[in-house]
Amino acid sequence: MKSASRKKIKTDATKDSRQTKTRRVGSKESSLRVATSGRRSPVKPSLITLLTDFGNSDYFVAAMKGVILSYNPATSIVDITHDIPAQDIEAAAFTLLAAHTAFPEGTIHVAVVDPEVGSKRRAILIKAAGQFFVGPDNGIFSYVCDEAEPEVFHVNNPEYFRQPVSDTFNGRDIFAPVAAALARGIVPQKLGVEIDVFVRLPSLKPEISQSGVITGRVIHIDRFGNCVTNITQRELTDKMIDDGFRLTIQNHHVETLRRFFAEETRDNKVFCFWGSAGFLEIAVKNGSAAKQLKIERGALVVVTHS
Repeated sequence: MKSASRKKIKTDATKDSRQTKTRRVGSKESSLRVATSGRRSPVKPSLITLLTDFGNSDYFVAAMKGVILSYNPATSIVDITHDIPAQDIEAAAFTLLAAHTAFPEGTIHVAVVDPEVGSKRRAILIKAAGQFFVGPDNGIFSYVCDEAEPEVFHVNNPEYFRQPVSDTFNGRDIFAPVAAALARGIVPQKLGVEIDVFVRLPSLKPEISQSGVITGRVIHIDRFGNCVTNITQRELTDKMIDDGFRLTIQNHHVETLRRFFAEETRDNKVFCFWGSAGFLEIAVKNGSAAKQLKIERGALVVVTHS
């Protein structure tokens, strides 16, 4: 009788412990509103990147990471950058285009440059090039989608949002938990509905006239002052280079193409090279092309036969 009594007491204690643990987990999940069927989905190793205009002096980035790790502690989080100029969607779109190809298949990219947060603009999830992209429907994923055939979903299932949803911080309350849900194996169809139309920025592709004149623009200026154009080797072919070309920008003419910086030996000499993102760039030896030539993003670039 004593043995049976002890066994019953131990069993009841274990049951109480489990109930207490369940209540703790349940109360935590009530704020995060994780959709489950009675049991948590297994924790999976995963990779999520963050790209924002939040900077690093406020709590915003840390809060997003905290939400992601609350859903899936096994997640690896990589910061692409948080120094996108405030509300500069085009800069974010280019940076994501240049960076995402370095990441493995299945990576989840969260991009938040969101001047219309709190409005009727949609939250979207995109599957493209074997990766996932989560963020606002404002054109931020345009350039990535130009290079791939995307599947696009309007994220509208509040069961996967952190509640209550702030009208000023969708990065924490919608985009971060949705990315974490993806990382745990939740399929996009459970997070929202597939859509055909979403916001896109003007195409990066330059114009080419019948005579072969290429008209492009500067799409990015890096911290060294190199000016990245939207011209690729699809437009400026090896044959055109061999035959001789002239690039004109801000009334300056450039006819020199180098393979790398050290190949140009003259200080302050303006030249072109193929950048690591695959675009034609304008540079100055030991200087800043942007400052020396007074170039800003959007500046017109014209390439002709010399």
